[in-house]
Amino acid sequence: MAEFNYETEVSVRFQDLDVAGHVNNAVYVTYLEEARIDYLQEVLGIDSAEALSAVVAHTEIDYRKPVRDDSHVTIALRTREPGTSSVPMEYEIRAGDEVVATAETVMVTVDYETGETRPMPDSWREQIAAFEGH
Repeated sequence: MAEFNYETEVSVRFQDLDVAGHVNNAVYVTYLEEARIDYLQEVLGIDSAEALSAVVAHTEIDYRKPVRDDSHVTIALRTREPGTSSVPMEYEIRAGDEVVATAETVMVTVDYETGETRPMPDSWREQIAAFEGH
């Protein structure tokens, strides 16, 4: 498995399962969101949507194996080098020791009043660099 500095566990809930007994593909996006929120809280100290001032501009997922009724999945997350207003993130979703999906998102900082992108705060860039070793 690739190197990731951050991991979090997410419970697989009964509502996540489809009629075939495996996690519905759309739920994976929710798992990514939960991991991203945990990362932002723990690494950047962001504790509210207002403090975040960012949106997801891109999501891409490659499914490898279905997740059945495991009690939890582990989401590993790392960021690539941030841009002026964007933070590319890479993920592995794991069930046990197996990678069941890989994903990428791009989060973009925005001014909620104007809806326009804005530069990422220097403090975020510094905290991400310190945590990730960029």
